[in-house]
Amino acid sequence: MEKNLEKYREMGQDIKLKAADGTEFSAYMAVPEAGRGPGLLVIQEIFGVNSHIRQIVDIYSQLGFTAVAPDVFFRIKPGLNIGYSDKEMQEGFSYYQKTDFDEARDDLAHVVELMKGMDEVVAKVGSVGYCMGGNLSYRLACNNAVDAAVAYYGGGVDAVADRAKNLRTPLMMHFGEKDDHIPSAAVEKMTAALAEKRSTSVFVYAGAEHGFNCDQRGSYDRTSAMIALARSNMFLHKHLG
Repeated sequence: MEKNLEKYREMGQDIKLKAADGTEFSAYMAVPEAGRGPGLLVIQEIFGVNSHIRQIVDIYSQLGFTAVAPDVFFRIKPGLNIGYSDKEMQEGFSYYQKTDFDEARDDLAHVVELMKGMDEVVAKVGSVGYCMGGNLSYRLACNNAVDAAVAYYGGGVDAVADRAKNLRTPLMMHFGEKDDHIPSAAVEKMTAALAEKRSTSVFVYAGAEHGFNCDQRGSYDRTSAMIALARSNMFLHKHLG
C-alpha cells in the first residue's frame, strides 16, 4: 500500500470555493484531457480530502469527468488530510460525530450549483461518495440535488431509508458482504426502500469489507474495487453524458 502511495502524483489542483453564507473552503479539482466534461462531486470519507480521495478525483478525470472533492469538514476542521491508523481513525470519527449531515448536504448541493457554472463542466453534475460520503451522496440523491448518485458503503444510510420516497434521481449503491460497520439487515432495508424506484441498483460484493475501494487500507479488495468502478463509470456516463 505504501508503495502505491509513493508512486501517486496528483493530476489536479487545489481551488477555493465559497459556501452560500460566504465562508471560503478548499477543494481538489481535476479536469479531463479534453478540458471539459460532465461534473462529478467526489465526497470524502471521515479522513478529509486525503491522498485516496484525490486519487479518486484524478481517476474520474481520466475517465472524462470534471471532478471536484470539496472539504466537507470545513465548518469543523478545515483542511483535514489524514491517513488510516487507529489514532487517525479516532480523530476522523470525532469530526464525523460533530457533523450536521443535512447542513453538509446543503453545502454540497451548493457546490453542485457552483460546478454547473464552471466552464470545465458540461451540463449535468453527479456525485460519488465513500463511507460518510456515501451517506451524503444518498442524501443529495433523495433531495434530487444531483443528476445521478453513487454511494459506496454509506454508513448510517439505513437510518434515513425513508427518504427514498422522494427519490427521482438515478442511484447506485455498493456494499461489502463482510462490512462490520454496515450489517446485512441495513443493506436489506435499503434494497427494500429502493425496490419500487426506477434507475436504482444495489450491489453487494462477496467477501468484501468496509473500505474495500481504498488501496491504503487493509480491507482493500482489488477485484471488488475494479468491478464497482466499472459499474459506477458506466452508470455515471449513462446519466450525465
